[in-house]
Amino acid sequence: MSRVDVSQLDPEIAARLKRTPDGLVCAIAQQRGTGEVLMVAWMDDEALHRTLTTGRATYWSRSREEYWVKGESSGNTQQVHEVRLDCDGDAVLVVVDQTGPACHTGTRTCFDADVLLEA
Repeated sequence: MSRVDVSQLDPEIAARLKRTPDGLVCAIAQQRGTGEVLMVAWMDDEALHRTLTTGRATYWSRSREEYWVKGESSGNTQQVHEVRLDCDGDAVLVVVDQTGPACHTGTRTCFDADVLLEA
């Protein structure tokens, strides 16, 4: 599934986004209720539009160059409850209910393996 040229994302939302040169914004998935950071992925306008309209977290895979709905093949879904744009417009926070592991390695979160500093 290749990237779409024209998205149906609300123009007012699209105007607030500050994208990378390849048209992407960083998307942080966070567990609803606990605030646990689950993963980071990328969205273009269309992935954000699909997320907002379907309630299913949809991302753009930079390596596979295709859209993917979290859990579509693994069953480890993300039901979206809230989406927030940060103050700079260069990142979105996707508040979800995660079913199963969020990380492709099979762990709950992508941030539990390498602690670089712990005070």
